[in-house]
Amino acid sequence: MTKETKITDNLEELLAILPEDLRLVLKKMKDLNDLIEVVMDLGRRPEARFPGRMTYLKDEFIVREDIDYVVQRVGAFGKDNRAGIERTLHRISAIRNRTNDVIGLTMRVGRAVYGTIDLINDFLDKNVSILLMGKPGIGKTTMLREAARVLADEIGKRVVIVDTSNEIAGDGDIPHTGIGIARRMQVPSHDLQHEVMIEAVQNHMPEVIVVDEIGTEQEAYASRTIAERGVMLIATAHGNTLENLLMNPTLSDLVGGVQAVTLSDEEARKRRTQKTVLERKSPPTFDIVIEIQEKDRVAIHKDVAHVIDTMLRGKTPKPEIRVRDDKNGYNVLQIAETEPYTDKSSSSYPQGRGAGRITAEDYAQKPPTKRPVPGKNRTVNIFPYAISRNRLEKAIEGLRVNAVVVRRWEDADVILTLKSQNQKGSKKLMEMAGGNVAVHSVRSNTVTQLQNFVRDFFQVSDADDMEIEALKEVENAVEKVKLTATPVELMPRNSYLRRLQHQLIEKYELKSCSTGKEPFRRVKIYIET
Repeated sequence: MTKETKITDNLEELLAILPEDLRLVLKKMKDLNDLIEVVMDLGRRPEARFPGRMTYLKDEFIVREDIDYVVQRVGAFGKDNRAGIERTLHRISAIRNRTNDVIGLTMRVGRAVYGTIDLINDFLDKNVSILLMGKPGIGKTTMLREAARVLADEIGKRVVIVDTSNEIAGDGDIPHTGIGIARRMQVPSHDLQHEVMIEAVQNHMPEVIVVDEIGTEQEAYASRTIAERGVMLIATAHGNTLENLLMNPTLSDLVGGVQAVTLSDEEARKRRTQKTVLERKSPPTFDIVIEIQEKDRVAIHKDVAHVIDTMLRGKTPKPEIRVRDDKNGYNVLQIAETEPYTDKSSSSYPQGRGAGRITAEDYAQKPPTKRPVPGKNRTVNIFPYAISRNRLEKAIEGLRVNAVVVRRWEDADVILTLKSQNQKGSKKLMEMAGGNVAVHSVRSNTVTQLQNFVRDFFQVSDADDMEIEALKEVENAVEKVKLTATPVELMPRNSYLRRLQHQLIEKYELKSCSTGKEPFRRVKIYIET
């Protein structure tokens, strides 16, 4: 039914660590290539597990010598009681007694499977973060591994895998070929995964971070920080469905979180709801959530923000259902009833996480935001007549518009004056207006009036004002950090503005991280020591 090519990762290497009598029995089995795992428990018969069935490998019970035989032939067990065989994807997990002796082993066959992401391949070349969900053993990690390979080898992205317990790229210092040319950072213990996630972004400039099993609040915060920096994130999380995740207080932040909001009487009447309602707390960390329902069937929530809002209003969202066909493609069994996601590589998100990644070079070469310039698409020359030049320059600088103050009216595109001057009918003003130069006027020569003119003329929105304020705050804080070498925390901002702040801080070659919980989450600037 599929075009998948299975690589059993040298099944012989897994069989080689087993006691000889078990190895010989397994080799005689016709469906050996479908083997899932071998289980050995002290005082019980050894089991071989296949899809849909289990068989005993011998009638005799496992003894201490059998357990010791395997333990001596695998790598060292970590804090999570997992070990591996170097340069393979096989996983050996131990069960210990109260004195820390190994009394049980689960030896799971690791396989890299090409073609597992055909169902979702169309999302990988978009600048969107993807979360995979599904029950244990359904293939989340296998799909994650294949996504890393496709992104690195076929799409050409800089991919870094944060590999806890060597689950994705196998044991040993050299990663398994199943990840292609993607790079792998090993995590010594699961409680350090969030730190390695942040380290990967700060030190190795990835375009994509791949991580398995996000399960703690710290890892959820690290995921949000990564997304705010404009890095694509592909991950798996504990839980079978999006609804499970939303109800999980530890991980709900991945999809925006939930908060109780008290409405005014008028708003409650409009909505026809009670005064206290549940609403999404913040923009989701992940743009798309994919539920792996079966090996060849997935449910895709394309616009997580819209889906969560729908769920909180008491409606059941309808995801897109895809099923693999026998012609190397898939069929859509159900069309989603949500608004489709937007490709952020070509669009902007004024209230979201923004379009694409803004680099330090962008800030060095042009203003951080593009604004429509009336008339010609170039710098606007403004001549102040009976207007304070210094105040006008400050207004232009503060709002970061594409304009300069000129000293000769003949060089101007716009003349700015006072209304009183217009009313007087000044000969000089009439002469300038006769030169086909647009004349604009303000009521008074105050900073507020000049700022209002610049804001209106260049169509600076409230959102633009917030960007300008957030970026200006960064510049002031950067000076303080460089001068005193002490960390500075900025004002709380939404995820989009925090992302812009992180990227501007990169330009100044300083370090930054996000701290706190929504709606008080903010950026911290510091010098790495």
